[in-house]
Amino acid sequence: MALLCLLATPALAQQRPRAPQAPAKEAPKEPAPPADVPAPYDRDLMRMSEVIGSLAFLRALCAAPDAAEWPARMKALIEAEGVTPARRDRLAGAYNRGYRGYALTYRVCTPAAHEAAARFVAEGERLSHALAGRFGG
Repeated sequence: MALLCLLATPALAQQRPRAPQAPAKEAPKEPAPPADVPAPYDRDLMRMSEVIGSLAFLRALCAAPDAAEWPARMKALIEAEGVTPARRDRLAGAYNRGYRGYALTYRVCTPAAHEAAARFVAEGERLSHALAGRFGG
């Protein structure tokens, strides 16, 4: 082992020093994507997305006149609040949770489905007023 160290030392000593290289030019930086920092109202916004997903399923199941509005509302919400891919994914995930939760429970429109939809409409109204009141401009 000591012999290997002694043999390696002269070889290292015989290496020529490299000439200093000019610093490489940095490529122009593209603007960084917006940081995926949660907004103070994200919890309410995710719940709103889940409520909209639940209503999208229940209102369509019960052939309500406003059934087509709920997916459109979610699309508008994602366009307004989905500033990063991760945020869009979280919003869409919450919507899908709400939708699937009721798709697993209901196959036909029942009085309970109507009641659930009415409760979600009321919750959505409370959430939207709270969000607008606390964080709206």
